[in-house]
Amino acid sequence: MIIRTWHGRTTLADANAYKTFMKERAAPDYGSVKGLKQLFFTRRDEGEIAHFLLITVWDNMDAVKAFAGDDPERAKYYPEDDQYLLEKEDCSLNHRVFFEG
Repeated sequence: MIIRTWHGRTTLADANAYKTFMKERAAPDYGSVKGLKQLFFTRRDEGEIAHFLLITVWDNMDAVKAFAGDDPERAKYYPEDDQYLLEKEDCSLNHRVFFEG
């Protein structure tokens, strides 16, 4: 099992619109990939910045690659992200689960 995380930042003014975009556009895309077990979109506001942390749980690295492409460490973006994100971080982090309780 693989846990994949991605972080992005928007202005607080754009945060609600980005949240809506993530639920309406990104979530269905993630959900269409075989091997996705669970998906969490989280948000933390800090001053005038909103931090988004996406946490996905996948069956295996093949499932991650089916979503992200051949370089699973590279972050995946949508064209609409340019409207909201302050920058595009290059990487997503993938962690192999070695214990589940």
